[in-house]
Amino acid sequence: MEQTVLRPTAEQRYAHELSALSRWDQNNPKPENWHLSPRAVRLFILGTPKGTPLDIDGEPITISKKYYGNDALVERCIITLTGNRGLMLVGEPGTAKTMLSELLSAAISGCSTNTIQGTAGTTEDMIKYSWNYALLLAKGPSREALVPSPLYIGMEKGILTRFEEITRTPAEIQDCLISVLSDKVMNIPELGDQGLLFASPGFNVIGTANTRDKGVNEMSSALKRRFSFETVQPVGDVALEKQIILDEVKAMAQNAGLSVPLDEDAATLLATAYHELRQGISAEGMRLKKPSAVMSTAEAVSVYYQTLMSAWYYGGPEQARHLDEHAIAENLAGAVAKESREELAVVREYFSTIVQKKAERGNGAWKRFYEAGKRLK
Repeated sequence: MEQTVLRPTAEQRYAHELSALSRWDQNNPKPENWHLSPRAVRLFILGTPKGTPLDIDGEPITISKKYYGNDALVERCIITLTGNRGLMLVGEPGTAKTMLSELLSAAISGCSTNTIQGTAGTTEDMIKYSWNYALLLAKGPSREALVPSPLYIGMEKGILTRFEEITRTPAEIQDCLISVLSDKVMNIPELGDQGLLFASPGFNVIGTANTRDKGVNEMSSALKRRFSFETVQPVGDVALEKQIILDEVKAMAQNAGLSVPLDEDAATLLATAYHELRQGISAEGMRLKKPSAVMSTAEAVSVYYQTLMSAWYYGGPEQARHLDEHAIAENLAGAVAKESREELAVVREYFSTIVQKKAERGNGAWKRFYEAGKRLK
């Protein structure tokens, strides 16, 4: 029996597309040790244009669009990774930096799990290598006793190393990357003359860093110079944000075995609310208070999925299950007020002004949303 996992990796989730692109990609130039060419990597992430599937061995195959945002940014990221400089994706939380990093790694290296998760407790041995102390005591320093960490693995195999939330790592630990990114060599003093690991072709580092969260450690100027920086902006279009919500929740629901139909009106409502609260202005041009919480698209996806699960588990008979606007309102309020309960005042004001105006225009979903908002506590 095939094991079900909560969250498949990108290379598992899109295995069919990666295989198809590999067959299509035979004649395109690609850097040494890359699984796909830069052209095919771009297609994998941005998808084929509508109505123009790829002809692969006589079979038309459509590649799904996975990243909604700045196409030129994706192209620049791919070109950066063909060179010797690392790639640093920066921006507010929830702007799909991690997802883009994962997609790039899956397409380029065929592996998106060679990852360092930066935290305040990250140490140098979690980045480079550590030791099996039983073997170290029995046989002394040797490759057999060495336990490779993601940076070592990336250099040895010629694959990408992802460094998530790099600015949560203490600055002195971050700087262990400097010599590796500069010289593409790692020195392991314990191994003596055999202690130099030279990076294989295909190795590079993709880092991600938040610009807004608390607990951020500034990167040194020396380390910054080793990276090309790309700023990932929040989604600025309501229709695009709605599509992201529907696509992501559909994939999550399928993986979890939920068969509740997705409600496009609810997705539009949620995308609009997030966009307006994030921008501090409604679609009608009315000014409103902006919450201090980050109103990210990733959080909008989470709110919609929570609402979907409420419908699945509490909605009664399957044919009667639907997304409840009261559950959307409660989940939205919880997301906004996660830093402070005082933020609920911003949500209530949004309902009493903007949502009320929309409800008065006769839209059924907004009317139900407004009534649900009046019951928030």
